Amino acid sequence: MFLKINPIFAVTGFVLVTLIIFSCSSQPKNQGDINQYRVQSEMLLESGNRETGKGNYDNALILINESKRLATLADDPSLIIRTGLSRANVIYSLGKTDEAFAEWRQAVAEAEKFGDVELVSAAKIYLARGELISKRNSAQSVLDIVSGEQANIRANQLYIAVSWQVRGLALRSLGKFKDAEDAFTQSAAIHEKNLFFENASYDWYSIASSRSLSGDFNGAVQALEKSIEIDRRIENSWGLAASWRAMGDVYRKMGNEQKALEAYNRSISIYKAMGNSYEVSQTELRIKG
Repeated sequence: MFLKINPIFAVTGFVLVTLIIFSCSSQPKNQGDINQYRVQSEMLLESGNRETGKGNYDNALILINESKRLATLADDPSLIIRTGLSRANVIYSLGKTDEAFAEWRQAVAEAEKFGDVELVSAAKIYLARGELISKRNSAQSVLDIVSGEQANIRANQLYIAVSWQVRGLALRSLGKFKDAEDAFTQSAAIHEKNLFFENASYDWYSIASSRSLSGDFNGAVQALEKSIEIDRRIENSWGLAASWRAMGDVYRKMGNEQKALEAYNRSISIYKAMGNSYEVSQTELRIKG
């Protein structure tokens, strides 16, 4: 099994926030003034989610923090909850586990208070994903949570995709690799249709992982090639490096050491270009076996 755990790399997040906010400064200044906080918050949240998908967590946190501030100024309960969910995802990836769980639980409580059934279910699924990844809950319990909540999510396409993704993660942990692949495929279709390509790349990476674990190495290579194709299109360097390294793992399992070394070295070259010495060293350890 291989994991695609994103690193902490960032350009100046302040510049991103400034560009996004000023990009909507030409909106009409009448009724739109009332909604400017909400509009800007939505734009920042979407941008923050995309940065999260690329592993640019420092950028993502700046964008999402500002989004949550504007949502608070607008006193929009739904938007406050959604920014909270996204913020929890980022800070969990930054290693702030307890803070992330507190944010997820707060989102569940706020959604229940607000009375939004879809947001309650989405928040519970995000929380369940964190519990699964951190091993705070069993895969079967997480699968039961997703099964109980998934039908309540009907409008927000990103949350529908996440529910399929978490279902896939739980099924994969239970060794139900074909069912897991089917769930990841559902998630990928939604992400691709709605142009969330960073997330779609991760779905294909997850499909590759399920296939590799089941012994379908050729299928794993094909899925990784799809992930790489998407990441090239959107210039997602972290995704490319991670997929090439996973490709090396698969080729090694297939007994093709030459292709494994080629894939590992491709990964190393990207990590070096990113200035990520830690991942370079981790990939070099893979080469040494």
